[in-house]
Order: sequence, then structure tokens, then C-alpha cells
Amino acid sequence: MSSEFSLIQQYFSRPTPDVVLGVGDDCALLQSSPNMHLAVSTDSLVAGVHFFHDADPALLGWKSLAVNLSDLAAMGATPRWCTLAISLPEVDESWLAAYADGLYHCADAHQIRLVGGDTTRGPLNLSLTVMGEVPINQALRRDGAQVGDAIWVSGDLGDAAFALAAIQGQLQLSEVDMASLAQRLHAPVPRVSLGLALRQIAHSAIDISDGLLADLGHILSHSRVSAVLHYAALPTSEIVADLAAHPAYDRCVLAGGDDYELCFTAPVAHSDAISAMAEQLDVRLTCIGEIVADGGMQLMDADGQPMQMVQMGYDHFVS
Repeated sequence: MSSEFSLIQQYFSRPTPDVVLGVGDDCALLQSSPNMHLAVSTDSLVAGVHFFHDADPALLGWKSLAVNLSDLAAMGATPRWCTLAISLPEVDESWLAAYADGLYHCADAHQIRLVGGDTTRGPLNLSLTVMGEVPINQALRRDGAQVGDAIWVSGDLGDAAFALAAIQGQLQLSEVDMASLAQRLHAPVPRVSLGLALRQIAHSAIDISDGLLADLGHILSHSRVSAVLHYAALPTSEIVADLAAHPAYDRCVLAGGDDYELCFTAPVAHSDAISAMAEQLDVRLTCIGEIVADGGMQLMDADGQPMQMVQMGYDHFVS
């Protein structure tokens, strides 16, 4: 019978030569860089809430770290270290091996080191804390949006939400289309390089985890500003664009969770630099609106007429 400590040693311990002291003691010892702020974020993924009980463990390993890295990306922070607290209903060696492989695959892709955590028995729950570094006074924050800023988003909106809708039987997709959208749901790519490039260019940023309207709403609230969004400018994949007549389209594109793209605001004067950045990083960056002084959040159609808002986004404690 595997013990807690043998599980940690077997699946979640690797050499970390650039860490003062990693997994195996009461605490990790980390050496932060001079003139840097430490950016720290924690997210929990709960079986039956954030993922299905039969989810592929390797993809789950990737996603459980990727969603946390997305928070670092939104702050313009360089990933450094992470910890994992995992609750398991039972010991399943093959599941743990696959989960660890997926976790380390994501960690290696973004050069972040697993330095500690905890393993307990209980309902399946994955809680990761990530730590990154950002130069002092260069962090991207939610409270920096300014009147006149352009509003941008990376990538495409709605892919993950439509994948989930298909899994739940709300629509049917071809095998090829489902595979493409499911990749966005199960293995999101955190926009770390984009976050780093936006330092000193963007005034504010947030990652889109609960839906565009909800997360942009956090920027507006913290910055005490309003926004005008242009419905026709919202970026979608070809698959989602072909679903524009589906009843769930607006909900998935505007309020669907799990996009893990970045929404940011920047002076209009930086528009050319942002377009060049998109080409350099090979990531789609789309201007979808502008920050205004008042009026709340307004969604405009192609003729400049106000549109009715859909639900704002996902909330764990609001049905």
C-alpha cells in the first residue's frame, strides 16, 4: 500500500537544481530575484465542478497548471515555482502517473518548478499555487484601465464553452470539429509570452476564465470606468462562427468560461505595436472596443445600436 510520502516521492519529486530546497522538507526555500515583485495565485479544480470524473488524467495534469499560469500571464509575470495540494479518493498508480506526466509537460513548457505541496485522501480535488516574478512597478493590473484605451482580446472566444455544450448534449459537432474545440477546453495554452510582451504597453489586463463580460467587468469595476464593445469585432474560430445561429452562441462567446485568453486595455497609440506583437508571437489579437468614462458596459451591433446583454459569466455561488 503506497503511503502519502511515497506517492509524493514517486510522482511529484524531480531534481530542481535552481531551487535552494524543493520537495521533501517542511517548506521549500526559494531565492527570488532582486528588484522583482512576487506574483502568487491559487486555483482549485474540483471533480464534478471543473472537470468530469472520467477526465483524461494527462490532460487534467496539463490544465490544472495551465489555468494557474494564465493568472501569471495576466499579470505579466515570469513563471518560477508552483505547489500542488491533491486530494485523492484512492491510490490509482496509472492515473497518478498520467496526471504527473501532464503536469510536468506543462511545467517544462513554461519553465516552472514544482517545489512542494500536500497529498491527502478525500474527494478528487486539485489545488495549485503558482509563483512568478515581475519587475517592480511593471505588473499588469485590473485597476489601470484609462478612458480612451482600446480593449483587446487574444485568440478566439467561445471554443471551450461550445465544446462543453456539445459534451452535455446541447448540440452535435463533427468528429473533427469536436476534437478541435475539445483541445481548447481540456488543454488551454496560457498566454505567458503575451503577458510578458505587454509590460509597459498595456494599462490593464485580466485572463478570461469566467467569460469575457464577467472578466472585463472586473477591469471596469477596479478601474472605475465603462466600456463600449463591438459585437461584430468579437474574434471566433471558423467552427464557432459557423454556429452563429445556434441559441447558445452569445452565451458561449460572451459569457462562456474556460477561454483562458487575455483581455487587456492599452492606449490607441500602441495599436501598431500590438499588431506587430501579434505577428511576432503568432497569436491573434483583436481590438473589440474602447474604454469610456461612464455608461457601464455597452454592447453595440454592426449599426452602432445597443444590444441586450446575455448573462455576465460563471459564478460558483450563483445558479
